Amino acid sequence: MAIYPRVDLERAGLMPMTSMFFFGPNDRKDVDDFRPSVHDSDGLAVFNGRGEELWRPLHNPKDLQISSFADLNPRGFGLMQRQKDFFAYQDLESSFERRPSLWAEPIGDWGEGSVKLVEIPTKEEVHDNIASFWQPKSALQAKGEHTYTYRLHWGPDTPKPTALARFSRTGIGARGDNATLFVLDLIGDRLKSVDPKTLRGVVTAEKAKIQNIVTQPNPNSGGWRLSFELLKEKNPVEIRASLMQENELASEVWVYRWTP
Repeated sequence: MAIYPRVDLERAGLMPMTSMFFFGPNDRKDVDDFRPSVHDSDGLAVFNGRGEELWRPLHNPKDLQISSFADLNPRGFGLMQRQKDFFAYQDLESSFERRPSLWAEPIGDWGEGSVKLVEIPTKEEVHDNIASFWQPKSALQAKGEHTYTYRLHWGPDTPKPTALARFSRTGIGARGDNATLFVLDLIGDRLKSVDPKTLRGVVTAEKAKIQNIVTQPNPNSGGWRLSFELLKEKNPVEIRASLMQENELASEVWVYRWTP
């Protein structure tokens, strides 16, 4: 792709993609529906230039939310539909479990910028309320030539498998009057043979208190479950969570913006 701007483009969006997220196990407040989940994608996956693999579950916010994942020379990102079980949706017409994922793979070094995630409030599933794209840090200058090479992959998953365990489900609910409970399920071959004594959950939050971090095997899925409580705040909170095997990452990094 070659771009020849007529004016300076301060906020160009490259490799753009859209999807729909109406509700799911992490976001069912004020939902009156017979189905457990309704979405075309359940999360944004990012492989950044630092070697991190991020997973950001989507949600349907009350107000417009824009998230930014700063990076240098990204390896890829995509709006993914990980949940492939019909019983997670119970929709005979829409077949959300068959919706494809879309992965964008930059070729070469793209420099500094950020993966942007836009989440738009919606009261109906007919609207594409999710958007994601790469935004270069520097403006695309007018009367210049700006060339980019990339591949788009449509399919059930990322084109390159990873050895890290991944988050398969994010459940969120109230715990009493002053805390929110997060229940995160993980799956992956790496977890099947690991010594349970070497695994631990790590959860951090900006300007908020996390308590009761519990990590345990999930015999029903063959994976693990990480749960914790967030004491309620009046402002949005950015949270990160992962599984560590001794001093090494055993899972991708779960990132989430909790909004009151």
